[in-house]
Amino acid sequence: MTKSIRHAIGLVLVLLSLYSCNISKPLNRAEDKTVPASFKHSQDTANIAKIDWRDYFKDPKLIKLIDEALEKNQELKIVMQDVEIDKNEIKARKGEYLPFVGLKGDVGFEKDGRYTRHGAVDESLNIKEGEAFPEPLTDYSIGAYASWEIDVWKKLRNAKKAAVNEYLATVEGKNFMVTNLIAEVSNAYYKLMALDNILKIIDDYTAIQKNALKVVKQQKEAARASELAVNRFEAQLLNTQNLRYKIQQEVVETENEINFLTGTFSQRIERNSEMFMDLEIDSLSTGIPSELLKNRPDIRQAEMELAAAKLDVKVARAEFYPSFSIEAGVGFAAFNPAFLLNPESLLYNLAGEVMAPLLNRNAIKAEYRSANSRQLQAIFEYEKTLLSAYLEVENQLSAFQNYSQSFDKKAEEVEKLKRSVNISNQLFRSARADYLEVLLTQREALESRMELIEIKEQQLSTKVNTYKALGGGWN
Repeated sequence: MTKSIRHAIGLVLVLLSLYSCNISKPLNRAEDKTVPASFKHSQDTANIAKIDWRDYFKDPKLIKLIDEALEKNQELKIVMQDVEIDKNEIKARKGEYLPFVGLKGDVGFEKDGRYTRHGAVDESLNIKEGEAFPEPLTDYSIGAYASWEIDVWKKLRNAKKAAVNEYLATVEGKNFMVTNLIAEVSNAYYKLMALDNILKIIDDYTAIQKNALKVVKQQKEAARASELAVNRFEAQLLNTQNLRYKIQQEVVETENEINFLTGTFSQRIERNSEMFMDLEIDSLSTGIPSELLKNRPDIRQAEMELAAAKLDVKVARAEFYPSFSIEAGVGFAAFNPAFLLNPESLLYNLAGEVMAPLLNRNAIKAEYRSANSRQLQAIFEYEKTLLSAYLEVENQLSAFQNYSQSFDKKAEEVEKLKRSVNISNQLFRSARADYLEVLLTQREALESRMELIEIKEQQLSTKVNTYKALGGGWN
């Protein structure tokens, strides 16, 4: 190669590189990771998220259900396959910046028309002295070939790193699903216990109302009460009995919700419902908000996806630059298999290639701009996830305080209404109270006891949801 040709090639490469650099710079907006120094409703430095879920949920029957869910839940299994898919993507990206080597063998034949250029040449030449070209002309070849794109601009290596971050993001997504799955099973389990307790309350008040109905019927026979009073007591009893069917249906649906989460068909869920009202709720230690960055799987997932998006921008930018590749091959070729491995049948080639986009780069520009936009989306998604996590913890801490106070007040109300039911029944028997007072007192007492159960369930749900909000369960 003459000196002038080398200079010309060098000049072309410099011009291509300069032209490739004439593109907009990538967006350099950094994500905002700042969070308040502490939660408003808590100054604890300890963090319940660090407690193993088996130690946090101490009910053996609940622990068994969670174990079943982690083993059999179909959605979790689907996510696990996403993890495997992304792991394979890493291997695929890694292979792209390594040399490609393969083996190749060909067998073929051809016959050119005699009155064509190739046919005329074949007619006038001999394979060797005294031996004409065979018709048709066979061709046998075997050899190895290799190609390698030299990753000058780190395009392929950055693509591999992006795949690694996508894989890590999928793993964190799996962890986040584990956290949610534990919370869903626990909340459904506590709801089931609450429904059992409501059924018991309904049965207790059904018995009370039956006794009241018996009394009012006796009073009617003694001309001390009217048919209207009997009808009102009967209507209230029917209403309470009808309420039981509604709660029974909720029990079936909640049991099947747990069955779905645990990947099993319809079966009765074992639980300790009689211990429901005695379940203690310890103080919820939340630690400091900055711990959310390492404890919450969804925040870690958003962080990994952001890192992948930043690398994708670099990959898209590298498409503007020249690409360098080397191709080589070595093997044997002959028209007769007997000559195939003859040293004179040896052939080889080695070539270098430089390619760079020059005109009509709209597709590359569009992909680059899209990569920048996806990077911005990932930044906003990360900041949104962080904000949502902080506010979720705040909401649960506030709920814990409010439900605790509400439970105490409602418990007092229930005790007073219990006494009111006894008093109203005694007064009614002695004709010192109207039957409407009895009906109203019984209804209020039933509703208040059911509300107390619901508040207890909300307290336990707050315990579960705070643990989830802090990122507990997956580790």
